[in-house]
Amino acid sequence: MSLVERLRVLPDPRRRRGVRHPFVAVLLVAASAVAAGARSYAAVGQWSANAPQQALARLGARVVGVPGVRVAPGTATIRRIAGLLCPGGLAGLTGADPPAAEPVAVGGKAARGSRQGELPAARLLAAMTGDGRTATQLRVPDKTNEITEPFSSRL
Repeated sequence: MSLVERLRVLPDPRRRRGVRHPFVAVLLVAASAVAAGARSYAAVGQWSANAPQQALARLGARVVGVPGVRVAPGTATIRRIAGLLCPGGLAGLTGADPPAAEPVAVGGKAARGSRQGELPAARLLAAMTGDGRTATQLRVPDKTNEITEPFSSRL
């Protein structure tokens, strides 16, 4: 499947009220910024703000006003949607895998500040490359560890 097809099948995690930007457009703007070299949310937001109208039109950004001006999502919107959708980043959505010869380390941690009342903290399992990039990350049920998770199929 193409990237756009992969993104269209994802459920929008936002509430309907107050939604201004199309879900797929926000993700495509973020992925385009990363492909153009953005390495932080601030850089992604800057790329988004400076993107030409033609690029925003092809990415599906929302139209405002009669002249049909395209408005790109802001840094906060991109960060919020990316965090709701994929805690490990866009790597799982884009199909980006670390090169086969590159070693990958796998480890699990309890997410700090995620405990709510009697509910235990969220446990995350991540795969990282040798240079510190997170290849993918997923939430695992309580009382599991790296050995019992079918993690290798996601790399």
